Amino acid sequence: MMKLADAKLKFINAWGTFGTNWGINRTMAQVHALLLVSAQSLSADDIMETLQISRGNANMNIRALIDIGLVYKSLKAGERREFFVAEKDMTRVVRQIILHRKKKELEPILQVLEEVKQITAAQTPAESPEKEAQTAEETQAFVQTVDDIQLFAQKADKLLEALVTADPEWLMSSFMKMM
Repeated sequence: MMKLADAKLKFINAWGTFGTNWGINRTMAQVHALLLVSAQSLSADDIMETLQISRGNANMNIRALIDIGLVYKSLKAGERREFFVAEKDMTRVVRQIILHRKKKELEPILQVLEEVKQITAAQTPAESPEKEAQTAEETQAFVQTVDDIQLFAQKADKLLEALVTADPEWLMSSFMKMM
């Protein structure tokens, strides 16, 4: 039978590995995991000691987790140090991860796609009819590809938005049906 300390360490290491699939670095995911499995809020010093990371690394990852909405500051009476606690509601955790990924990955590609479509609309005419026909064909193929990618990205954006705004009970029941 595994001891609690060993089980926590195994979870922290596994969560760190999973985190890279969610678009966050391993150490950030390990900080999150440590805070998830901690019964009480932890200070940056506690996190540094447990994970054997530098103060700068701990502070940078804590701040990033706060920005994502996965970690919050927690006040302790009589303490000058800051303490931190993880969001433990898994529905909220999933929502925050979705919002982070959407903002970091999907929104920038939608912006780029819109920009490149505008660039192709402002094409200058080619110097010969043959070149102009070739350019028109290339432009049409390019615009069609960009349109296809944009359509897919917009549908993904709407799906993610629906997941984020969905009723937690519906989300969980839908997830369980898929399983």
